Amino acid sequence: KAVADLVLTDNAFSSLPAVVNEGRKVINNVERVSKLFVTKTSYAVLLTFVVGILDSPFPFIPRQLTLIGTFSIGVPGFFLALAPEVDLIRPGFLRRVLWFTVPAGIAIGSATLAAYEASLEITELPLAEARTLVTVTLLALGLVVLAVTSRPLRPWKAGLVALMGLSYAVVFAVPILRDFFELELFWSSAWWYSAAAVAGAGAVGVAIPRVTRPMLR
Repeated sequence: KAVADLVLTDNAFSSLPAVVNEGRKVINNVERVSKLFVTKTSYAVLLTFVVGILDSPFPFIPRQLTLIGTFSIGVPGFFLALAPEVDLIRPGFLRRVLWFTVPAGIAIGSATLAAYEASLEITELPLAEARTLVTVTLLALGLVVLAVTSRPLRPWKAGLVALMGLSYAVVFAVPILRDFFELELFWSSAWWYSAAAVAGAGAVGVAIPRVTRPMLR
């Protein structure tokens, strides 16, 4: 008992499968949630650094960042932390997290910033509309990251991603919520920049696990 990593308090080995499964569940869920939070940290650092160099207005106001963080990280992270995943634990937790989050964060931050600068400099959108455009861009990319980190994508996880997307739509549809988050309804060719950013960075996010899987074995 003094040196054991596990002590049976009920003198029954039948308790071991439940104990092992609980440990697996905790570690698997921590890994998924870590990917969500560290990806956000990666693209936030990149955006802050590059915007500071360019001396441009920051692409988001605090309320918009709250909206993004709530529906792409906070709320889904809570449910993913409770997921009943008991897959076999593989070594290399930190390496797997960093191999996903750093490339994904760089791709998301770069694509979002490119859409923002293009909408301001090429299409000459007003700042409020440009911020709305990149908020939508980052919200969509957040859903992609959520779907990728939730794999295997079981029905309840797909429902969680869909519910977060519906929540975004509600915010834009309800005028009082839209005004609170300072979002604008507008039509412009600049939305093609957003679509290109989501397609490009989203494809990178989906591809990262496939590309890095052989390296992490």
